[in-house]
Order: sequence, then C-alpha cells, then structure tokens
Amino acid sequence: MKFSRTEADVYVPDGASPDAALGRTTHLCVAAHADDIEIMAQAAISECYGSAVRRFTGVVVTDGAGSPRAGPYAGRTDAEMIALRREEQRRAAGIGKYNLQIQLAHPSAEVKAPGNSDVAADLGTIFAGCAPGVVCLHNPADKHDTHVAVLMRCLEALRGLPLAARPPRVLGCEVWRGLDWLADADKVPLDAGLRPELAGELLRAFESQIAGGKRYDLAAIGRRAANATFYTSHRTDAATAVIWAMDLTPLVANEKLSIRDYTLGYVDRLRADIAARLAKFGG
Repeated sequence: MKFSRTEADVYVPDGASPDAALGRTTHLCVAAHADDIEIMAQAAISECYGSAVRRFTGVVVTDGAGSPRAGPYAGRTDAEMIALRREEQRRAAGIGKYNLQIQLAHPSAEVKAPGNSDVAADLGTIFAGCAPGVVCLHNPADKHDTHVAVLMRCLEALRGLPLAARPPRVLGCEVWRGLDWLADADKVPLDAGLRPELAGELLRAFESQIAGGKRYDLAAIGRRAANATFYTSHRTDAATAVIWAMDLTPLVANEKLSIRDYTLGYVDRLRADIAARLAKFGG
C-alpha cells in the first residue's frame, strides 16, 4: 500500500500487513481531520469493537496544520501540531481497537482543489482495496469547507469504481452542522450509545483540541443525547445517544445524479414539512 505523500501514516494496531488489514475492512470512515472519525462514526466503531468478524478502518485525509490552538498549545507550530495530531489519532485507533488507521497528510488546499491527482489516487487506492458493507463520510450540508471538499473527493473516487465494486451503503454523518433539521423520514439514526465509556475515551484522546480550547468531548456526547431524546415527542427514547446521517448511497450508485440537487432535495422536503404543519393549524 503506497500513498502519494511521504508523510502519510499507516497504523495497524494488531500488527497485520496494511494490505491485509484494508482488505478485511467491513466498516470504513473517511474524514477530513483527526478526531472527525470519533465524532461522526461512533456507531460503527462500537459495532466493530472487540468483534472477530467486523473490522473498522479509519482514514484521515488532511494533515491538520490549521488546527485551532490555545492554552498549553498556543505556541505550537503547524509542524508540531501535525505531529501531535497524528499521534493522537493513532492513540484513538488503539483505544478503539481499529482494524486500520490511515492518515494521508494532504494539506487542506490540495483537497479543496478539484482534480488533484494525488488525492484522487490515494482515495482510489483505499476504496479499491476493500469491500466494506458501510462507508461513513461527511455530509454535503456540512458547513466546514474542508469537510465538504473531502466528501466531494470521496464521491468522485467511489463513482470511479466499477458499479459492482461500489459499497452497498454510504452515509453522510453530522459533524459541523448537526442533521437534526432533516425531515424525520430523511433521518438515518445511528446508535452511538452502545459503548458510552469508549465514546468518552476516544474523544479525550485528542487532548490538544480539548485542552486547546475546543470541548468536542462534551459537545459531541451532548448532541448525541439531545438527538436521542428530541427525535420524537410521543414515544420513549429508543436509544441513549444518536448520530444523524443522510443516505448518500444513491449518489454513489448513480454518478449522473447531481450532488447539489440531491442535497437541496433534503432542504425542500424540510420546507414542505414546515409549510404543511403551519397550514394544518391555520398558518
């Protein structure tokens, strides 16, 4: 397994060969930054944790150079933050018993450039080297530019696979901008409450972010709890923690489908839902 950047990092916690580890992947998450995986894919991580047949692989596409930093990390250089975040992501992979953790180390500017051959080649290598049953990506309504850019590069790579080799389920998960706003019929609930202690440990692995001024550990777990409780008003909670996702499988199965139109369809259905409820009561 070779990637375009010499800084790329491949870590297999159980010591297997990287190619073998990639090939046995059943659950795959491709995210923009170190710690995005642990925010968006807790359900998949929990499902695979300790399993002999389910294997979780995480991929971080960018190098993390632009990370916010404060407190004890305020004076760290970009190079120091890149190295630190690489080690934190490895630590999370060990805690979560990941099958494989890949960090491609691309600068964000390269990922944001459509047609970048290095990014395309690296993602193509990953997607062609495994056959996961589910793939977790960022969602196209995310408000972080790099997240959306990583999603677009992933969709391009997945659409470049032969149809029979494309994954059967692809989900766009919430990180920057929650997906509670989706109409209920459009929400894909992912149960993130199966291993609450593990969820906390994974998020706390990224100490440079938490001590550096971003309490992702509190925020992510709080949002999951809120999602679970506010999902429905007339039934008791079916889960203690939920991550919302969009079903992106149609965008992978049909490369002619407009990503923009598909995404705005969710907005249109929300608008129709609001309009119908107001009309029902005289609005």
